[in-house]
Amino acid sequence: MTHRKLSRRALMLGGLQAGIVGALALRMRHLQVKQADQFRLLAEENRINIRLIAPTRGEMFDRNGLVLAQNIPSYRITMVREDAGDVESVIDDLSRLITLTPEDIDRALAEMRRSPPFLPITLTDNVSWDDIARVSVNAPALPGVTPEVGLTRVYPRRSDFAHVVGYVGPVSDYDLDQIEDPDQVLFIPRFQIGKVGVEAKREDALRGSAGSKRVEVNATGRVMRELSRQEGKPGADLQLGVDAELQGYVQARLGNESASVVVIDVENGDVRAIASSPTYDPNLFVRGISVADYRALTENPYRPLASKTVQGTYPPGSTFKMVAAMAGLEAGLIDPDDTVYCPGYLEVSGRRFHCWKRAGHGHVDLQDSLKESCDVYYYDLALKVGMDRISAMAHRLGLGERFDIPMSAVARGLAPDRAWKKRTRGEDWLVGDTANAVIGQGFMLSSPLQLAVMTARLATGRSVRPRLVKSINGVEQLSGAGDSLGLNENNLRQIRKAMFSVTNQRDGTAYRSRIIDDAFRMAGKTGTSQVRNISAAERASGVIRNRDLPWNRRDHALFVGFAPFDNPKFAVSVVVEHGGGGSVAAAPIGRDVMLQALFDATPPLAAYPTGDRQRIKAQQERLKRERLRPDTVSDRA
Repeated sequence: MTHRKLSRRALMLGGLQAGIVGALALRMRHLQVKQADQFRLLAEENRINIRLIAPTRGEMFDRNGLVLAQNIPSYRITMVREDAGDVESVIDDLSRLITLTPEDIDRALAEMRRSPPFLPITLTDNVSWDDIARVSVNAPALPGVTPEVGLTRVYPRRSDFAHVVGYVGPVSDYDLDQIEDPDQVLFIPRFQIGKVGVEAKREDALRGSAGSKRVEVNATGRVMRELSRQEGKPGADLQLGVDAELQGYVQARLGNESASVVVIDVENGDVRAIASSPTYDPNLFVRGISVADYRALTENPYRPLASKTVQGTYPPGSTFKMVAAMAGLEAGLIDPDDTVYCPGYLEVSGRRFHCWKRAGHGHVDLQDSLKESCDVYYYDLALKVGMDRISAMAHRLGLGERFDIPMSAVARGLAPDRAWKKRTRGEDWLVGDTANAVIGQGFMLSSPLQLAVMTARLATGRSVRPRLVKSINGVEQLSGAGDSLGLNENNLRQIRKAMFSVTNQRDGTAYRSRIIDDAFRMAGKTGTSQVRNISAAERASGVIRNRDLPWNRRDHALFVGFAPFDNPKFAVSVVVEHGGGGSVAAAPIGRDVMLQALFDATPPLAAYPTGDRQRIKAQQERLKRERLRPDTVSDRA
């Protein structure tokens, strides 16, 4: 009985063992015979590569959803050096299939020499679908070569936003040297980052983070399959506060002038337009600008590459007089009704300081001094108030301050006090320095952006700050409305009333550029700043007219204003480099831009003085034609 049980148990164990052995044998046969090809692909001659996936760059839009910067598909051919083997031979074979310029080849070889051997190098981009097809068909004979579909940056508004949005370009060695701990994605050859403008200043938000993929490649470098993928994080979309249609109008209105315009919404600080002229097409820089195109830009005396709105600093001229007047009013050292006699000059410390009007203005009070832009009134004010108080008011109103706006080379300007000259030049401040500064000359320097902020603060009494980025991925950014400046409202009303007279009374310096629609009346101030010294001999014989001087020795023309007067909505600043008089060159631009902003469309001719309407009608028709040119599209997101 026991022998029979042991025999049955042995039989069961033996059968189980035989089953296991049989199963193993079948599995081995399956692996060695049926799956031989698959495992051959995973043999020593095949490798697993980890490759970075470039993130999708965030796009940019204006306040109404019009596209300012977008990504579009672009076909390119890449090569991995360690997979290619004989690189030059493979490139030679490839060049028989598609067009490769000597510049493409030289650049690619240079990038291969300084890049890790496993990184894909772009041989050529922006190729046609036919080129992609030819390379794909011949892939077995082109080890390490891969046709790819990528994204490239495009700026559909072209020159309108070159100085604001900026442009992207391939990462350079200089770029890498400026970054303490560069992201690995920056080492992908031809990877693009922001170079100037918002593209550069908000690179952190726009770039996103890279993903990665594990791919299996065979001995010839051909990708056999993708094993796994980890998606990166796309960059954030930015909505700017600018109005693309208004910006386009401003650029067209400036034409070929060397000039700049800033329009600020005084309610929230949104920069509605910020235009510098002449401008350029940022699309030229995305893939690398030609030597001829770059030389044309750099040799242009009007400096099209400069962002004049934030980078340019100019003596503010008579637009600074409101600052000096506010300093005197707030200190209680002047009264709006007090008069000063202007014979055409004022003696200060043994030196004669001249008024722009040689015969003088006679007796003028505060309103008359701004309306007729009397210099002598402000020389006298400077002696009473002093530079330190004037400088403090300038800073309070936004001059001499570098605003946190994501554009390139934002200037601080200069609103000096007495200590500044001692600290920076080792010299004592002189009374004559104050006389020069009080009329916006001498050491005083302001950017068009600062002048627009100054005007917005005078119009509202609040510390309005410029806001360029309205939202990031739909999240509203901090408003620039600002808090109360703590200025006496009666004093502010006196300044606004005087600015109103500048544009709305017959003897005002900007009367010819007034708005006659009662609902949109504008207050403003013209300015003219000298760029050369006038000798005593020239003054005695007669000051040379601007039109008789070389362009670069003519005065700068300025204008600032806000409207509507009773309920301010926008503030504007205009600077025309070497434009001559502010009333002639800058004020008409300021009026036209202000009306365009207020009506959010082409304004009716009824808003203009009767005598200007025929000229304005012809101008509107011309600008409309120019704005419809092919390089300004209006694609909506």
